[in-house]
Amino acid sequence: MTEKALELLGQKNFSQLKTMLGEMNPVDIAGILEEMPQENLLLIYRLLPKELAAEAFAEMDNNLQEILIQAFSDQELQEVLDELYLDDTVDMIEEMPANVVKRILQQTKPAVRKKINEILHYPEDSAGSIMTIEYVDLKKSMTVDEAFSRIRKTGVDKETIYTCYVTNSDRKLEGLVTVKDLLLAPKSSVIGDIMQTHVIAASTLDDKEQVANQLQKYDFLALPVVDQESRLVGIVTFDDAMDVLQQENTEDIEKMAAITPTGKPYLKTTVVEIWKKRVPWLLLLMVSATFTGKIIQIYEGALAAQVLLTAFIPMLMDTGGNAGSQASVTVIRGLSLGEIQWTDLFRIIWKEARVAVLCGLTLSIANFAKMMLFDRVGLFVSLIVCLTLVITVTIAKITGCTLPILAKRIGFDPAVMASPFITTIVDALSLIVYFNIASALLQLA
Repeated sequence: MTEKALELLGQKNFSQLKTMLGEMNPVDIAGILEEMPQENLLLIYRLLPKELAAEAFAEMDNNLQEILIQAFSDQELQEVLDELYLDDTVDMIEEMPANVVKRILQQTKPAVRKKINEILHYPEDSAGSIMTIEYVDLKKSMTVDEAFSRIRKTGVDKETIYTCYVTNSDRKLEGLVTVKDLLLAPKSSVIGDIMQTHVIAASTLDDKEQVANQLQKYDFLALPVVDQESRLVGIVTFDDAMDVLQQENTEDIEKMAAITPTGKPYLKTTVVEIWKKRVPWLLLLMVSATFTGKIIQIYEGALAAQVLLTAFIPMLMDTGGNAGSQASVTVIRGLSLGEIQWTDLFRIIWKEARVAVLCGLTLSIANFAKMMLFDRVGLFVSLIVCLTLVITVTIAKITGCTLPILAKRIGFDPAVMASPFITTIVDALSLIVYFNIASALLQLA
């Protein structure tokens, strides 16, 4: 499509280009604009119908939005802002430089500006920061026919009209009703008689990841957000929840790899920014890894007496690290999805301990056969390595499942306790076990 658009642009066939773009999805239009030469952006954007242009604008990345805003006239900017949903406007403002934000706010209506400022005052990771105030509200005294009249009158500016929320005169949430409920009920039915009174809602200060997980858990299209006095102040829609989950999953993956999250796409992050995010963790892990060297120095005499032991250190350390990573990743994911709680700690340790014994025995049997048949080492050395392997895998899996839960309990991000830290701890413990077993069985000095 991009090639076709460039071809029509080169031919100055604006009529056909406008027709082609007008039949496309806003997401695809945004994708085409992102690949266009910067000098052609405004020209192509102006070919779009007003509503479609605003929808495509909301799907663009922040850099492209900033370029267009700088090129817009005040009237064009105002038209775009009038078509955008409020939560999309807030998301855009949060990523823009101060001079662009100032211009955006200057072109918004005073009432809208007030609402934007209210949302911006909520904590960054709260439900209030991702909610939209564009929802349909009804009164329980309304009839179905009156409800439909209100939906037709106000729904055009709302992000979703399928779920309508029933509030009283103080805006307190009393229930909800879906369009399906309204369609299947007689026109004379009263909303109070058909609405659902048991409503699952979020608080404005709830963590946004928790809210996103609630939407996923209950398969809701939207979740109402109430303030401390149970007044309905907005809703979180499913598309916003998907964005939150994607962002949180990306952050968890980065933390598990010992990288401070950047919050930006990889190709749009500079080399210096990537360096700043990675090098502190590498320095910390490098320093922590010196403990491993210290342990080897302590048992230098044992290694000198039985040099063959050195050959199996990498295998023991790598296997322990891998075993710990398996357990930690599983538990961290369970914590993220709400499947694992602090009260499950001992059940998880007991399960991982049994898994560890089975894995350790399997690995030890295979390793014993390899060492005897191919490595041709002595029986005692083989037994030392294999016994250490069982203990190392057990320690690694118990450590890997325990640390993330403890981190969550004391308020740290469990993802921080993933592979790098656990591997460092397990490396040190596996060496201590290895050399102590070797010293005992071989009577090394």
